[in-house]
Amino acid sequence: MTEAATPCVTYANVFLHPLLEDGTTPTNRGERREQQMLRSQAEKMCGGCPLLTQCLSDAVTRFDVAGFVAGTTRRQRQEIRARLGVQVAPEDLDTFAGVNSGRQFDRYEIHRMRTANPDQPLSVIAAKVGCSVSTVKRHLRRIEDEVGVPRPVKKAPPSPSRVLAVAIEVRNGISRAA
Repeated sequence: MTEAATPCVTYANVFLHPLLEDGTTPTNRGERREQQMLRSQAEKMCGGCPLLTQCLSDAVTRFDVAGFVAGTTRRQRQEIRARLGVQVAPEDLDTFAGVNSGRQFDRYEIHRMRTANPDQPLSVIAAKVGCSVSTVKRHLRRIEDEVGVPRPVKKAPPSPSRVLAVAIEVRNGISRAA
């Protein structure tokens, strides 16, 4: 027995339509109507999906996906993350693709830069050193293992039901102070 496909798979032409991409501005009345119709259609299909809560939770806490997902736009998911204090690491496509330049980097210099700039994204350090973010992470882990620097305890992600509650607030325009 095969499972029924979710609406986003069955109707990918709706969910992947260019007018649903963040930052897309319709150029005329027809496109504005079509964009609103597509968004309404996608929201309705997401609302009836049995995987909505898990899909939304994953899109907020695990993956920084583009497009219209789980009844939300990318901008709305960023707002949900901000309200929940969630940070999602960008995908490490270098590791996924098996990219390795073969260059050697000084892990102590990377550690010094990180210590001097603890609030700076790892991508900035990687750009300064001339390597990938994954290389920076790898060298920082090695330094921690060598020196015994305690690793920060990872905060548990919010529950799917909490993500859904905040998503409803964001979609309905409810301010944080309310």
